[in-house]
Amino acid sequence: MSNRSPTSGEQVQPPFKLWGGRYSKSTDHVLSKVNNSLTVDKRLFSEDIDGSIAYAKSLAEAGLLTQSEFKVIVYGLEAIRDEWAKGTIKLLARDEDVHTVNERRLFEIIGPQIAGKLHTGRSRNEQVVVDMKLWMRNAIGDLQQLLVNLVQGIGEVSERHIEVLMPGYTHMQRAQPVRFSHWLLSYAFYFKEDYDRFAEFGKRMNVLPLGSGALAGNPFNINRHKLAADLGFDGVSYNSMNVVSDRDFVAEFNFLCTLVAVHMSRLAEDLIIYSTKEYNFIELSEEYTTGSSLMPQKRNPDSLELIRGITGPVFGQHCAILMTLKGLPSTYNKDLQCDKSGMFSVYDQLQMCLELMAGIINTMRVDEDRCLGSLGYEMLATDMAYYLVRRGIPFREAHHISGEVVAHAESVKIPINKLSLEDLQEISPHFDETISRIWNYENSVEQYTVVGGTSRISVQEQIRVLHQFLDGRTK
Repeated sequence: MSNRSPTSGEQVQPPFKLWGGRYSKSTDHVLSKVNNSLTVDKRLFSEDIDGSIAYAKSLAEAGLLTQSEFKVIVYGLEAIRDEWAKGTIKLLARDEDVHTVNERRLFEIIGPQIAGKLHTGRSRNEQVVVDMKLWMRNAIGDLQQLLVNLVQGIGEVSERHIEVLMPGYTHMQRAQPVRFSHWLLSYAFYFKEDYDRFAEFGKRMNVLPLGSGALAGNPFNINRHKLAADLGFDGVSYNSMNVVSDRDFVAEFNFLCTLVAVHMSRLAEDLIIYSTKEYNFIELSEEYTTGSSLMPQKRNPDSLELIRGITGPVFGQHCAILMTLKGLPSTYNKDLQCDKSGMFSVYDQLQMCLELMAGIINTMRVDEDRCLGSLGYEMLATDMAYYLVRRGIPFREAHHISGEVVAHAESVKIPINKLSLEDLQEISPHFDETISRIWNYENSVEQYTVVGGTSRISVQEQIRVLHQFLDGRTK
């Protein structure tokens, strides 16, 4: 088909290029392939239609469309939405993107005389941003609900196993006794904070770009504040050059998704370690493990390894959008077409991983005896220092004395709790028979009654806080 401009009075008929009027030559076939984003942005079809309906309404309110024309446009756009939903829409090789498809079909359904008015004063530069923000608003809500489900599962498992004591680790070395629930709840608070960050971001992102034109604004006196309200935005952007090139919201969305993925990756790492025969603190359900093609005895934690592995490409997409933005001059540049694939990818990956992690948590079995049996009395060396502090010894001196006791026990190959009172008093005269009271794991964890500690009452308070967070958010 020729790309010539129509003569005076001739109506443009589809298929057409939205920008083809000044061109006499066809686009190079390789550029056409590179320029085509339809395979990616077609999932914005419904948001694109929502934005077009709202914009048509604002044109009608500004006197640029009659009410009859507005109703015809809405009819056509809803018919296109129905075609997308049913999978019956016909895509053509000339369709560059979802905006082109929707406008072409509108021309075909209602005719060019009315369809040709919809884009009055509107640029794809702003159109794509409003589509992405409408999509992202729903995506944020979806991810928040999945985070709620995961926090709820962690809370329920923690309540059931509040009695279980286990080693707490630093540097992957056994450190101090803690409650199993205290360890698991540490991740619940990561995910709660992720939820809160999405909520804060959602408010910051929810600003209408429509009405900015290509870069200079809209000359047709549309009411942007009314348009924002119609589309559910909290306000309008205040600089048209800024908003048509703004992809900070994509970068921030990708970052928040990356942070959630990192938190899940860390939890996955803990669960992988704790499910090994060397630890055996937990057992994963068969639903979330796979076998070996060679070794029949294997139960591999593939679900957790995949969650951990997917964090890599999610982080990569976060870096990718930042590198795309890094060297751009002001306003819109075609580089920005590369923004959506990463945005969709991190969402899709994170959605799957959150669902997967919730299932893993809800079905895993906790081996209470193994957790308790992995404790060692050397882990109470800090309690020995606290014992001395309570007897008036400065902490640094108490720490040094406790360290000497540990070293002596190791040198004579005797468990620290088996050293005699005489052995201890040779190291420090501050020990007496009451030292025997510290060799109790339950007493050890119960001394941490501070808010955020690992005592029963502190863990119960953590669960209460999570219940308060979940109230009204669970489905």
